[in-house]
Amino acid sequence: MAGLLPIAHAPLASALAAVAQHVYPDCACRLRALDVAPGETPELVEQRARSLLAELGAQEALIMTDVFGATPNNVAQKLADGQRIKLLTGVSVPMLWRALGYCTEPLESLVARALAGAAQGTMQVASSRPQTQAQPLVVADDQNDAAHQQ
Repeated sequence: MAGLLPIAHAPLASALAAVAQHVYPDCACRLRALDVAPGETPELVEQRARSLLAELGAQEALIMTDVFGATPNNVAQKLADGQRIKLLTGVSVPMLWRALGYCTEPLESLVARALAGAAQGTMQVASSRPQTQAQPLVVADDQNDAAHQQ
């Protein structure tokens, strides 16, 4: 069973862990979170991340970071070996939930499931206003349309 470690700018990682435990209350044993505080050195973040990975005690781990190129991701790249520790960036609630739902699968499959969760969890939602509801009346009284060009 793979361990999961979101690393993100504070307080996102802790918030993700909290929402994960809301839906998967038994996930605490396979989930740790690392919030990166403003001004925290990459060396300290790496030390804390290594400690959390050791706490998980898992043979394999999936690290999920918030933004490519930022400190959380840069540190995670040092930890990910591509074999037992994999790294995804752009962490979201759907990605994390999907990973938790399939954390007993092999790491390679877990990565694919997490990516699918992220992709399927992102969509544009159309307005669902009932057809009988009146549309708001929009009155354009601006005489100088050129002032509003973008």
